[in-house]
Amino acid sequence: MNHSRIARVQDLDELAGVLFPGNRHHQRIFLAVFVELKWAEGQFLEALEPVADKYGITRRSLETVRAKMRRLGLIDHVSRFGQKHGYREGWVFSNRFVHALEKFASLAVKFRECRNAMQERKDRDLLSYL
Repeated sequence: MNHSRIARVQDLDELAGVLFPGNRHHQRIFLAVFVELKWAEGQFLEALEPVADKYGITRRSLETVRAKMRRLGLIDHVSRFGQKHGYREGWVFSNRFVHALEKFASLAVKFRECRNAMQERKDRDLLSYL
């Protein structure tokens, strides 16, 4: 394996660790779904159950990871009523995650701003709730 390929594998593995911290089983399922969707024809999968069968994943675990991936905006379920995917029902990558990360980055910058005394009080009050 060349150096750039190893780096890409490590990057994807790190993403799995960030999204599913402390749960290697869910990380593995995430990677299986991600890789299979990435390399599927047209980046479209009619169903995720064949992924579970291929990698020996239980349906319940697959459903847990799939639900989180959908909530995060990594994947979307498309209906057979949509022309964009040829009136086929299945799973695709979503752009919501990318947009959410962009918004998250701008919020991180915004949260670091020291605006006024009222904001400082609100920030310090948060500590009492923990």
